[in-house]
Amino acid sequence: MGEDMNTGEVVMVVDDNKEIVYSISELLKYEGYRVLQAYDGMEALNMLEKNPVDLILLDVMMPRLNGLSALMKLREKYRIPVIILSAKTEESDKVSGLVLGADDYVEKPYNPAELMARVKAHLRRYRAWGGELPKENEDQIVNGGLVLDKKQRIVLVEGEEVRLTATEYKILELLMEHPGQVFSSEQIYENVWQESANYTVENTVMVHIRHIREKIEIDAKKPRYVKVVWGIGYKMEKY
Repeated sequence: MGEDMNTGEVVMVVDDNKEIVYSISELLKYEGYRVLQAYDGMEALNMLEKNPVDLILLDVMMPRLNGLSALMKLREKYRIPVIILSAKTEESDKVSGLVLGADDYVEKPYNPAELMARVKAHLRRYRAWGGELPKENEDQIVNGGLVLDKKQRIVLVEGEEVRLTATEYKILELLMEHPGQVFSSEQIYENVWQESANYTVENTVMVHIRHIREKIEIDAKKPRYVKVVWGIGYKMEKY
């Protein structure tokens, strides 16, 4: 267990692999964050009782109390952002983590730049919403860090407004209104452009999807929200 006394927000790193804890801690300290270190879920919960924490990076497979069990317990009292650290082979753990209240997941071996981008994005959202998650209502569609405000016709990503064209907004609205549903390029075109689709629409829709990803995704090449279903079309992943 350790703590860095740099000024800044506090990030807790929880993993039974001490090398991983050390390497992530050094990345965080370099970015100006204070760091708390724990090596199992029980230690993390005990530390959380005694220290203010702004975000937790939480491994799944740990002794004494694993990450998913720790997540269940901490969600009984805390709303702070939690990012699950999981191996590529632990797909079921990612899904379980999101269901239990994790805000995101990062695959091991992690890309340092991507990890820091996700940490910054979730802290920014946490600050922007005053420690509370935005709530969905008839005027807002909320999915993870995305908020589409139909009344104001704006889109927020992790608490910050992004500027979409009218067409990009309509495509995103269609996908967010039907999370998990796969739309072909033809269906998207006919819904958004209000015209019959022809053989050229696939490329048109693909270009707009690429632009949307560049604006709403942390890493457009590894999108979390707008996913391609190969040979069929596009869908909005539900968070």
